Amino acid sequence: MHVAFFLLLGASLTRFLIRHPGDGRTVWIVALSAALAALYVLGPALGPRPTPRRLGWLGVVVAVWMVLVVLAPSFSWCAVPLFYTGLRTLPTRAALVLVALLTAFVVAAQLMLADGIDPNLVVAPPAVAAVATAVFVHMQRQGDRQRLLIDDLLRTRRELAATERREGTLAERQRLSMEIHDTLAQGLSSQQMLLQASERVWESDPAAARRHVRTAESIAERNLAEARRFVHDLAPAELAAGGSLPRALRALAARAAAESGLDVRLHVDGAPTALPDRVESALLRIAQGALANVTEHARAATAALTLTYLGDQIVLDVADDGRGFAVADVAPRDGRGHGLPAMRARVRQLAGTLTVESAPGEGTVLSAAIPLEER
Repeated sequence: MHVAFFLLLGASLTRFLIRHPGDGRTVWIVALSAALAALYVLGPALGPRPTPRRLGWLGVVVAVWMVLVVLAPSFSWCAVPLFYTGLRTLPTRAALVLVALLTAFVVAAQLMLADGIDPNLVVAPPAVAAVATAVFVHMQRQGDRQRLLIDDLLRTRRELAATERREGTLAERQRLSMEIHDTLAQGLSSQQMLLQASERVWESDPAAARRHVRTAESIAERNLAEARRFVHDLAPAELAAGGSLPRALRALAARAAAESGLDVRLHVDGAPTALPDRVESALLRIAQGALANVTEHARAATAALTLTYLGDQIVLDVADDGRGFAVADVAPRDGRGHGLPAMRARVRQLAGTLTVESAPGEGTVLSAAIPLEER
């Protein structure tokens, strides 16, 4: 449009100079044409928004053009670029008024140039102005709708990104909380019990007290290694060196028996097969949590771990002959009691199920079943 305006302005000035050589209006026509060109060049520098300076500039441009049209009607050809300048600058209704005013000047100028009354000169300019205005308004509305859609899309993407960040944060927080509960918290609890036991026999049985302290030291060393591993989301220490799940559970049973005095046994049913790392880690952590609960709460004499390979699923059962409890009454309280929810969360992440069967005085059986993909 800018190029078209200057071409039309130059063509109009050339036509006037050719048709009217030596005319007394020539100086004014040339001066006003130069002024109109200079004013039009300043337009983009003022920006597209209808600021007071922009509106004042548009008024001066239209006024100079109208004077030129009165002096030389051929300058009416510059009206079309001015249509779009007004439509870009003014609100729709004000722009329509400006277009109607410019069109009226164009019709009057064409009639002045014609030898007689020509109906086409009366009808054609308004028709062209109407089409040009309709096309511009339609494109402007389409552009506004596209901008709204783009804004909605960008806002949705930002909300999605924020939601994913929150979900990732919550998932990592849950992972760390389960790892801390199953390793550090249980280890600290065992250390506390061992140190309390060593304090009770410190004077009467120094050898036993030293054994308790050494056991607490080994637990602290193991927990330190576990802490370093779960910070980096690595496998448990028992599985990190390529050990199998039955071997890790056997080591866990032996360690629990040595630390707590329980009679802990492991039974493996079915042919052991390679399991996904996530499944092995989850079952080992569940066994750790279950044995920690037996040691701390059950007052049991024996506990049994049973790992069953069923082809399409793997099942871990942990049974004890302790005092049992009412399953419906179990709830986190006083910062404790998070073991079972953590186990359920681990199993749920692997599309498995966790069942707990217990009653006061009848012991407890915990069963975790995780489905395996078909090989």
